[in-house]
Amino acid sequence: MTELHESAGTGPGDAHFAVFTDHAEAAAVARSFTRPGDRTLPHPSGRPWLVGRWHDSEVVAATAGAAALAVVGCCPVDAEALRRRAARLRDLAELDALARSLPGSFHLVAALDGRIRAQGTASGQRLVFHARIGGVQVAATRADTLAAALGIDPDPGELAVRLLWPAPYPLSERSVWRAVTAVPPQDALVVAADGRTARHTRWWTPPEPVRPLTDAAPLIRAALEEAVGARTARGGVVSCDLSGGLDSTSVCFLADRSPARVVASTWPGRDPADTDLHWAEEAVRHLPDVEHVVWDADASPLVYEDLLTIDDLLDEPTIGVMDRSRVLHHLPALAARGSRLHLTGIGGDHVAWCSEAYYHRLLRTHPLFALRRLRGFRALWQWPLAGTARALTDSRPYGAWLARAAGRLRDPLPPSVATGLGWGMAPRLFGWVTPEAERMAREALLDAAGTARPLHPDRGLHADLEQIRVCGRILRQWDRMAARAGLPMASPFLDDRVVEACLAVRPGDRVTPWRYKPVLTAAMRGVVPEPCLRRANKATASMDASNGLREHRADLLALWEGSRLEQLGLVDGAELRRLARRPATRGLSDAILYSTIATEVWLRGLARVPQS
Repeated sequence: MTELHESAGTGPGDAHFAVFTDHAEAAAVARSFTRPGDRTLPHPSGRPWLVGRWHDSEVVAATAGAAALAVVGCCPVDAEALRRRAARLRDLAELDALARSLPGSFHLVAALDGRIRAQGTASGQRLVFHARIGGVQVAATRADTLAAALGIDPDPGELAVRLLWPAPYPLSERSVWRAVTAVPPQDALVVAADGRTARHTRWWTPPEPVRPLTDAAPLIRAALEEAVGARTARGGVVSCDLSGGLDSTSVCFLADRSPARVVASTWPGRDPADTDLHWAEEAVRHLPDVEHVVWDADASPLVYEDLLTIDDLLDEPTIGVMDRSRVLHHLPALAARGSRLHLTGIGGDHVAWCSEAYYHRLLRTHPLFALRRLRGFRALWQWPLAGTARALTDSRPYGAWLARAAGRLRDPLPPSVATGLGWGMAPRLFGWVTPEAERMAREALLDAAGTARPLHPDRGLHADLEQIRVCGRILRQWDRMAARAGLPMASPFLDDRVVEACLAVRPGDRVTPWRYKPVLTAAMRGVVPEPCLRRANKATASMDASNGLREHRADLLALWEGSRLEQLGLVDGAELRRLARRPATRGLSDAILYSTIATEVWLRGLARVPQS
């Protein structure tokens, strides 16, 4: 079977493990999971409970009688507090409240009278999967761990789904191995003591967006302070992205208030119109104790760089591979400056801003207010009047929207107004995707359409939650890549407590055509100096993407030579090779190749894993 465990030791930021019930059959399966270098946490009985890899700084565990609790990841909870909680535990459902109260980003695992419960984060940055192995249900934080134990290959139908641009919820959250089940981020997995049955139980529900910004701003600031503090409280040196944008600037100022010494890191854009460096230097003027490192813009890796050499062991395709080199490039140099952790502002766009789709409901509940705002959005995004009217009068339920999308996979890309005011971006397939792959993707969409429910009845909150979870999944893989590169990465905006504080704000206060990220501006007033809060835009790095297509076309051509997707009958390799030779082809700059490249790179990574 394919062996997906790495032989090297694991440092901070790369904890992964499997979870077993307190049963003789489960213990036998656990022994088959154990590899050299793995660690084990036992049940109170002594049988294996957690088996995998983690660093001491990432795990807090405690037992009391027949109960055990473990928090794996970043969470400022101490073992004694956890032991007291375990001593009071009478029902696994009681852990819902604990999971909703702790700051940070972590897996919460529990055992009680032989049963187990495992959950990740509502943001999707930490996930849980399960599969029946040796007659018992086994949980794991990585899908490939379970697939390796089963000795199975990825399902071609699931790979066809991953070629959609984009793959919509819920298809985007399924495992690419049919025998491995993904637990939705809002759910916890509970496995019976004998390991025979498993069920999902909801532990998280998003807050209703009803809080005025004046009331919410202090709560958002406190949640973000706590999230940054969870990473910086023990001091040492931490590094921070400092693009000059509101997100990274906020994290940097909060880190500067902590016991840690801060190294700020700025990549200037190659585009002469990029103002990131100006705004970063403005921030540093107010941070006299922060060391500021400015990298050479021309040394910054382009999008699409090093795609042929990626050897990270990932458990699903991710479009994050397109920017992998850009994300990782400066981490070794920051580690050499003493940094033990790198903080980013990633996720701020997803929580401090929100979808204009909220105005679909607001038009019906507050029509005059919504019409004034919609006029502004039309001017801002150049939405045509007819298209705006069609989007606002479209009240199809989510399942019907999915079903319609299934019949229009080869249509041109939908207009931005339909995406902005609808359930999301309708998925598309392109000329290099084969009819067989299209058939499988269409069947998957139609099958999902029959039962799928949106993440929230309000299409605005649905769109926000979906994008938060998409971002969380990308960060999940980048975090693994960064840990492997030698410097763990953290993105406090995607901590559940920060997400909740932001989502609770009234949509009319969160997204407006007249102000840029008003939520973050209000929350950070008094922490970030006023001059730094005045920025009302962000860099797009579009030049880096277009230059990357042109400069790395030889790599893209090589990627399609002997394509794994072509061997599976899912893409037309000749068409992809033709496009690689013509990087200026209309539409390629819109990232429509990303999902195909991501899936091909991932399959190549699987092929590099030694067979055992």
